[in-house]
Amino acid sequence: MSKDHQNTIEHLFRTEYGKVVAVLTHKFGTSYLEQIEDATQDTFIKAMQVWAYQSIPDNPTAWLYRVASNRMIDLLRREKKVEYREVEELLSKSDGEHSVEPSLDQSISDSQLKMIFACCHPALSQEYQIILSLKLIGGFSNTELAEALLKKEETVAKSFTRAKKKFREEVQLLKIPVQMGLQSRLFQVLRVIYLLFTGGYAATSGSQIIKRDICYEALRLALLLQENKYCQHPNLNALIALMCFHASRFDARLDEANELVTLEYHDRSKYNQDLISIGIRHLENAGTLDRTPSDYHLEAARSYYHSIAKSFAETDWNGILYLYDVQLKLYYSPMVALNRIIPFAKLHGAKKGLAELEALGKRRSFENQGLYHAIKAELQSKLNRPEKQQAALKKAIALSENELVKRHYQKKMSLN
Repeated sequence: MSKDHQNTIEHLFRTEYGKVVAVLTHKFGTSYLEQIEDATQDTFIKAMQVWAYQSIPDNPTAWLYRVASNRMIDLLRREKKVEYREVEELLSKSDGEHSVEPSLDQSISDSQLKMIFACCHPALSQEYQIILSLKLIGGFSNTELAEALLKKEETVAKSFTRAKKKFREEVQLLKIPVQMGLQSRLFQVLRVIYLLFTGGYAATSGSQIIKRDICYEALRLALLLQENKYCQHPNLNALIALMCFHASRFDARLDEANELVTLEYHDRSKYNQDLISIGIRHLENAGTLDRTPSDYHLEAARSYYHSIAKSFAETDWNGILYLYDVQLKLYYSPMVALNRIIPFAKLHGAKKGLAELEALGKRRSFENQGLYHAIKAELQSKLNRPEKQQAALKKAIALSENELVKRHYQKKMSLN
């Protein structure tokens, strides 16, 4: 298989897996979730085998849906899960490759919207909601999910099995809840979409720093939510703004050699101005009036400052530090506190920044956080302490599982 074919299939897996699972679950019901997963995975294996020697279909989504649907019926027939007459009825309802195309996009959108609200059913624990959503909608592997949730792969696999059992017990049909039920689940749905986006925006392992397919799928789901009048909420607009601002900088985060470029050295001519404009529009529509701003509002506002700054030096660091301070006061998070050190040091100098970092380290152990040591290395470099910088970089390298990040730190070491 050529590299282009392999990349295309990987892209399709990212963008289509959750769609196929959602449509099949809507069609066959949640009681057949295990078979739906098997049928979908078998379909992608078949796609890899067939498309390696043939051209990829003009409408790969329709091909995947048709093959997965037929495979699902084959599995049910083989396992005698349904009677022969029921199989024939399902076959008669199964759309052909051509007849499905005009309505497939709408069917997928409806099914995915129903699926994400089903995964966030209030009878499921918050952990189960997140695991089901990221696995079934985002197509996350156990490894990716373990990284996102800071858990072991084995633990995630067991939790997913238990979550599916609970899902089948509590959710029989996929449907969009009535107004009150939908709004009560909205915040959890937004959290799932945020986790989906951040999982793609800063990959913690592998050879990619950005998994664009995951990020754009999260943005697509958020825009899909916005089409429902009962989902209109300032937090949704803020989340869309946040994702647009982050995504606008994708092309500047890697150089021509596919190496990591830090914010300080971004070629800002590569920033996507269309996405920035869309982000600004959604941020303006996310006015909180008498509401307390959410995490999404505060993070989106910080990302806005980074996206519109003409250069790293001209960034509004005062505004960014203020937003960090507000977020820590409203929604304290150790990682937010750690990231705050960067604008704090920009405004108050490396020496005070290092003192703030070490004080933070005493309140909470960051010894196993590569970012903590990377920030320490940068501050030691500003203070012209090469040996301490090297020691911090070594720890950052040892703790990083992403190859691009490792190489970036190693390059910094070699420049000393």
